[in-house]
Amino acid sequence: MLLMLAEQLEAYVSAFNVFQYLTFRAILGTLTALGIGLLVGPWLIARLERHQVGQHVRSEGPVSHYSKAGTPTMGGALMLVGIAVATLLWGDLTNRFVWLVLVTTLTFGLIGGTDDWLKLTRGSSEGLRARTKMLLQSIAAVIAGIALFATATTPVQTTLIVPLLKDVAIPLGVLLIPLTWLVVVGASNAVNLTDGLDGLAIMPTVLVGGALGIFAYASGNVNFADYLAIPYVAGAGELTVFVGALVGAGLAFLWFNTYPAQVFMGDVGSLAMGAALGMIAMVVRQEIVLFIMGGVFVAETVSVMLQVLWFKRTGRRIFRMAPLHHHFELKGWPEPRVIVRFWIVSVVLVLIGLATLKLR
Repeated sequence: MLLMLAEQLEAYVSAFNVFQYLTFRAILGTLTALGIGLLVGPWLIARLERHQVGQHVRSEGPVSHYSKAGTPTMGGALMLVGIAVATLLWGDLTNRFVWLVLVTTLTFGLIGGTDDWLKLTRGSSEGLRARTKMLLQSIAAVIAGIALFATATTPVQTTLIVPLLKDVAIPLGVLLIPLTWLVVVGASNAVNLTDGLDGLAIMPTVLVGGALGIFAYASGNVNFADYLAIPYVAGAGELTVFVGALVGAGLAFLWFNTYPAQVFMGDVGSLAMGAALGMIAMVVRQEIVLFIMGGVFVAETVSVMLQVLWFKRTGRRIFRMAPLHHHFELKGWPEPRVIVRFWIVSVVLVLIGLATLKLR
């Protein structure tokens, strides 16, 4: 929006040319989303408390979490507002990738918000039925996949890239659509499963999102893409602005979500943030790198799957409780220790993912 205005003013004042730089607009997007979150956050939390929009804690969860009952939830809406406003202000609104990622993110936020709202109105921890939620997520992801496939302009945009093996590229064709479903729905639910401790999910989201922003910037620049031997995706660089907004909104939310949390993101935030990461990875053709950098999310998801399968098969548990962060809690780790150590692991995994930029 403001980019268009700056382009008009550039004819009269050359200084407005600075808005053509992606890095500058990405910084503005970060600061805008951060400012919105920090300014609106206290008001939103107060409103949620006034209307008793509080968290319902599952009875089968750790006993230490019972005291969190009543903490305001649906704070993820704060992030979505910050991301949407900052992206619309500083992003190139003629870029199809910006709209594809933004609409997908907001759609998953709407699904998560519906789930949160049903939990609140029913006064329990049960919202949408699992099948219904999965169906809605699948429809949204498949539509995004179809749009991504239909608007692809070069073969590389429908090719699976294998990091470390620069000569290995697998043409997907229409199979890009089910891959989009797998990545977007998988990432969305993985972040949702990780969102069980104060600040646990949002910092890895910010770290992985920031790293994907670097991939987006490089992929959208033909010279950088050629030098780094990564796919050149014309227009992908504009997602740097979206990522900047995501990082700013995430840090603002962490300000209020850090231990002990004043607000929880709820499904409206976790489902949306995961979907955003998945869609960005799909656009820049770095699905496998997302799997690496989001290793904490992967571990949390796998721990649940293994726990369920093993219990059904043997009647015994592999972990004291799943997802994985609860296992460490029940081993006696204080909640802040679990959180910070998972953050550290995320930093290491993100650095490994970034290293693949040169190890091709």
